[in-house]
Amino acid sequence: MSENSEAPGTPSAAPSGSTAPGPQPEPLRFFGTTWVGHDGGYGLRRVGATLGSLVAAVAGCFVLRFAYQGLEIAEVGSLVGMLVVLMFAVCSAIAFRKTWEGFTRRPADPSHEDRLRGLKAIGFIGSLLAYFIRSFQEAPGEKLRRTEYETALDRYAKRRSSRTGNPAARKNAKGAKGKRSGRR
Repeated sequence: MSENSEAPGTPSAAPSGSTAPGPQPEPLRFFGTTWVGHDGGYGLRRVGATLGSLVAAVAGCFVLRFAYQGLEIAEVGSLVGMLVVLMFAVCSAIAFRKTWEGFTRRPADPSHEDRLRGLKAIGFIGSLLAYFIRSFQEAPGEKLRRTEYETALDRYAKRRSSRTGNPAARKNAKGAKGKRSGRR
């Protein structure tokens, strides 16, 4: 959450007066901002995300199985087949871990995450399984976004409460006292 009431990574093209003052929640993929109040079909979206990620992971396993069968038909040897299986297993494990970590905290080095994009693409089954498992508990990334949003709301409320009154009146009152004491 940013200080100027905008979510990070979102465009600020909203017309003024169209949203409530203060920080706005950051939308989640497939959920938008329904995670804030668990409204707008949030439950159905979670069920859809859970089932969709499982179906996609199973479909990915079938694609990998057909690819492995293609290697067997090509008779490339057992060493190559074993290396391919090992590569997909390791990449899936790393992708699972990195995706799971992404649900709980922001990456410390975004450029490092960009470099891992290819590895995550190879281990896409691990990412899909992380999404599937996390969807049982919450919308993936909801806890992180909720913590950030509530922190931003608290900071906004503190800033608003410390700004009560007319600042010009306080300035004049202080300036008037200073001038009077200096003349005497």
